[in-house]
Amino acid sequence: MFTGLVETRGVLAARTSRGRGARVTIATGLPELVLGESIATDGVCITVERITASGFEADLSFETLEKTTLGELPVGGGVNLERALPVGGRLGGHIVSGHVDGLGTVDAKSLVDGSVKVTFAVGPELAPFVAPKGSVAVNGVSLTVNGASDRTFDVVLVPHTQSVTKLHELPVGARVNVEVDVLARYCARLLAFSTTAPAAARDAAWLERLRAAGYM
Repeated sequence: MFTGLVETRGVLAARTSRGRGARVTIATGLPELVLGESIATDGVCITVERITASGFEADLSFETLEKTTLGELPVGGGVNLERALPVGGRLGGHIVSGHVDGLGTVDAKSLVDGSVKVTFAVGPELAPFVAPKGSVAVNGVSLTVNGASDRTFDVVLVPHTQSVTKLHELPVGARVNVEVDVLARYCARLLAFSTTAPAAARDAAWLERLRAAGYM
């Protein structure tokens, strides 16, 4: 489990094919790495398989290569890194699982009083899960949604976010990893069952609570 608060940036030092998957080498200055620990890499939860002098190695499945940007990131490209949240640690961002829901695209960028406003385009399978003032993780960065439409959402990257992540460097057209808020994901799943099950009438009070809380 992660928070979406990036600790540092690393570099994709190597990517070697292994059947349909791949092994990647990430160069990073993260201290005291532990074999088997999880590290969110551009928002993708990967497992440390080997610790090296300059960072760590991890195996990526075919699914990860196909569904995230880690399969297309050029060697030498930068990545956002975050170690798993320790029990009792501060949850400064929001609950992030490191399980990417889909890909988005940088649709537009503009400067706003020292910050950078970025608009991301997403497909119809993700758009319903993104709501104004809600949370979303883009390349592993916890962000607050300012506005949302049926195909886009926009955020503002404050100077601190610009200093510790690479989001503001992405050009228009660049693809990004998107993870929607876990609460939105489960509410949608619950709603799908509640509206089709024979006992839907008994769930009316629960559905009304979801509407009142802004989840519907």
